[in-house]
Amino acid sequence: MATDSIRPAAVAGSWYPASAGALAREVDTYLADAASVALPVGRVDAVIAPHAGLLFSGPVGACAYRAAAAGAPYDAAVLVGPSHFVGFEGVAVYPSGAFATPLGAVEIDRVLATELMDASPMVHVRPEAHRREHSLEMQLPFMRRLLPDVPIVPLLMGDQTTATIRALAQALATAGAGRRLLFVASTDLSHYFEAVTAERLDAQVRERVAAFDAEGLLALFERAPAAERGRYVACGGGPTIAVMLGAQARGAHHGRVLRYMHSGEISGDTSGVVGYLAAALGTFTNAD
Repeated sequence: MATDSIRPAAVAGSWYPASAGALAREVDTYLADAASVALPVGRVDAVIAPHAGLLFSGPVGACAYRAAAAGAPYDAAVLVGPSHFVGFEGVAVYPSGAFATPLGAVEIDRVLATELMDASPMVHVRPEAHRREHSLEMQLPFMRRLLPDVPIVPLLMGDQTTATIRALAQALATAGAGRRLLFVASTDLSHYFEAVTAERLDAQVRERVAAFDAEGLLALFERAPAAERGRYVACGGGPTIAVMLGAQARGAHHGRVLRYMHSGEISGDTSGVVGYLAAALGTFTNAD
């Protein structure tokens, strides 16, 4: 692919406003509402953020990105999300160029993308996997508002096998040595359970993130039937575990859950909800 390839926005105008002004106002409203959430103090290496439509994910995602911004500056951000539309083995990188957004293009760090591919044969170029995918695109409005000069590396995980999770974690641990990186795990939690059940299932994820227990989250993920892990645990469970393991390998010690909500709190329909989590991973002086 051409090194100046621009990936067009896929869900602008449907999952979030297509005009720069309307999008900026909506993002800024969520950020202002999130100002009351206490942030960790110290070094932030990674955040976990949801990727539903902005109306649903925005109040939670704003908390994750306020924490990320408080930990700046970063040399680059590695965004890791699940592939919802294209099945494949390993991890698909969009290696160069930029992702277009209504708030301006987000440049891709080509050098870091190459280092990640060199670090693991599991990471390979597959731009077609990114064409319709929303899990990374939904992170970009917050990136443009709070971290506008930070280039990204977009990664999508295909089959979320243990081998792929550990291979990506190893690549995240070693690539970009000496550079200050932010990892972003894009995931929603349980899907389409009645609210009480969803809160019980999602509490298991929240507990493991708060304890920074990546191996415990992996065990929880593996206990669910392979075809139902996204429904029972998290659609981006594999990306989240890989980010947790990668951050741990780079020296992070603590996890902090910043906010949890489910879609029923927005829609009023609690008969079948999706869970959303914001969390920060790093080394905090005000750790719980």
